[in-house]
Amino acid sequence: MELIGSTQTATYTRPKTSSFLPAISTMASSYKNFQPMLTGNQNTNMPWRTNTYFRNGSAIPSIMSNFQKDNMELVRAKTMFYPSNRTGMFTRYTPDDWFKSNFSNYRESESSRNSAERLRMDTLRLIQDREQLTRRTQEYTSRNLGERLNDISFWRSELQHEIDNMVTEIAALTEVKRRLERALAETEGPLQTSQECLFHREKRMSIDLVHDDVEKDLIKEVEVIKSCQERMRRSLDKAIAQLASNRAAQHELERDMSDKVTAQRIDDRCHQLRNNSDGISYYRGIERLDPSLSLPDSWSKYTDDNVLHAQSERAASHKLRDEIEVLLNTTSNEMWNQFNTVNVAFTNRISEMAEAKNSLQTHLAKTLQEIFQTEMLIEALKKAIWDKENPLKVAQTRLEERTRRPNIELCRDNPHHRLVSEVREIEDTIHKLRERLMEAENTLQNLVKTKVALEHDISVKANSLFLDQEKCMGMRKTFPSTPRLVGYT
Repeated sequence: MELIGSTQTATYTRPKTSSFLPAISTMASSYKNFQPMLTGNQNTNMPWRTNTYFRNGSAIPSIMSNFQKDNMELVRAKTMFYPSNRTGMFTRYTPDDWFKSNFSNYRESESSRNSAERLRMDTLRLIQDREQLTRRTQEYTSRNLGERLNDISFWRSELQHEIDNMVTEIAALTEVKRRLERALAETEGPLQTSQECLFHREKRMSIDLVHDDVEKDLIKEVEVIKSCQERMRRSLDKAIAQLASNRAAQHELERDMSDKVTAQRIDDRCHQLRNNSDGISYYRGIERLDPSLSLPDSWSKYTDDNVLHAQSERAASHKLRDEIEVLLNTTSNEMWNQFNTVNVAFTNRISEMAEAKNSLQTHLAKTLQEIFQTEMLIEALKKAIWDKENPLKVAQTRLEERTRRPNIELCRDNPHHRLVSEVREIEDTIHKLRERLMEAENTLQNLVKTKVALEHDISVKANSLFLDQEKCMGMRKTFPSTPRLVGYT
């Protein structure tokens, strides 16, 4: 026997054999109770765990072989022959304690299994619920992205429509502005003609130097032409300012359009992302970052304000174009009516001095030759000034175009300095040419005055007839036509 334990009154031993305790099976049948008189109607299929109430090696197995029964008889014999051992065993646990321990183990096993089963089922439900919630949330987010893409597409179409309208309006206003510029340039000829007629008539001598109807109508014609020019210049300034406003509105629309194209591309990429898409990754803490600069209301209001502003500018531009059209027609009619009035007055005045025609022929040839050369010089100077306008426009247009460079690209670089220098040089050249033109015109006047001095001995009537018939009426034959006065040609 092997000593396995002792108390104050007893000592416990077991046979020296390795097969005293049977192998415990995990099957339910291994826990079957072979003592029905002890178990009664209790369930014998309950799982049983060792070491719950007893130490290893101290439990008595419920299934025993014949060899184990023999060993058990030896133990019983010992207890019968050794009262101290028998007394110790009876005072330790009772069979009821043993059965209660088993039943407690059964109940704990059932409770543990039930808890584990509940946890497993709850966990499975949690996994399914969370999977459905995640899928629904992702679908809802994708639907929101799709709605956002629809909103962006709508505003893109609105912006594109407004940009197209604005481009058309800018082109129309630019064309009207060019017509106005051409019409304004065409008025210089009639104004110069009227002024020269007045200047020429100032050369009348003696009694013919009268404030007659021709002079009154010529003065009125100058006033009419200058009034038309002043109105044209004001309209031209308005057109230039309106073009700048239109381009600014177009720039805002195009910038908004560019931002929406970029946003649509990004949102479309986000809308196309799936759980198995390439390029997805973790971005820890990104949900706490809020880089937004606007809300849906302010976002849509910003684009709506841009569209409304562009529409307002287009309406103002259209109204200005109509005003310019009316102005061109009005000024053309006013100048033509006054031109015809002056021509009638000239015709009547010339008929009164027809008798002095022969006395002017000799001196006319010499005077006209010099005046012709001076006029050619004036025309050459004008052409030179005119030739400088396109280079000036090119330089100024380059400067103006470069002002629309975005953000940091608006650099004051060498081309900028060179363009500014070029504009100043051309303006200085034009200024000098205009000074020379004024000198040429003054020279022409001096020539006329010299001619008057040289022709002092000519008959006053012949001189007056020459001025009115040959000079004034000769120049007035080149009055611009109506299409040229409205800027079409």
